Amino acid sequence: MRIVIADDAVLLREGLVRLLTESGHEVVAAVGDGDALVEAVVEHRPDVSIVDVRMPPSHTDEGLRAAVEARRLVPRTPILVLSQYVEVSYADDLLATTGGAGGGIGYLLKDRVAAIDEFLDALRRVAAGGTVLDPEVVGQLFARRRRDDPLRELTPREREVLALMAEGRSNTAIARALVVSDGAVEKHVRNIFTKLTLPPDTEQHRRVLAVLTYLRN
Repeated sequence: MRIVIADDAVLLREGLVRLLTESGHEVVAAVGDGDALVEAVVEHRPDVSIVDVRMPPSHTDEGLRAAVEARRLVPRTPILVLSQYVEVSYADDLLATTGGAGGGIGYLLKDRVAAIDEFLDALRRVAAGGTVLDPEVVGQLFARRRRDDPLRELTPREREVLALMAEGRSNTAIARALVVSDGAVEKHVRNIFTKLTLPPDTEQHRRVLAVLTYLRN
């Protein structure tokens, strides 16, 4: 894969460059601020970009805003965001950029990079157009439930399936995690789409809409 890295922490940035290069990928740009990220994405059209949420000058959400701008200028460009902390609103904002246009999106804690195989797998899934969310982000979503929760009609098992879907897992991976058949998962997914009254569309679009509903409640 051709990859752009944006992180102002030099050690982490160079460590990612080495890791990805040794894994057979090409790092076409490694930058330290949001403006440079946008320029690199527009110039190189990478297969995926790895972006830190907090970058200069204020170290708040420059990376996220740059990622959103990059996706505006280069629709569907895959973005994997790395964050030091769980910030659910950032994940929600980033997922909102998918709309109906698709394009891979990921949000992981930086600690996940240490699990190299899992990190590389997440990167491949995002590059392929999938949605990958850190399990800790998903776990904190339950604290944001409202009384008018649109998920209230879901059964406990359907909520489990949707939580795993929000982590970016395929139906087969969900089936393995829950120790059920692929057919059972497919039935649960259909029920989720129906109960959330998601319009008929492509499977990937409906999955993204379901995840957005999950994140926002």
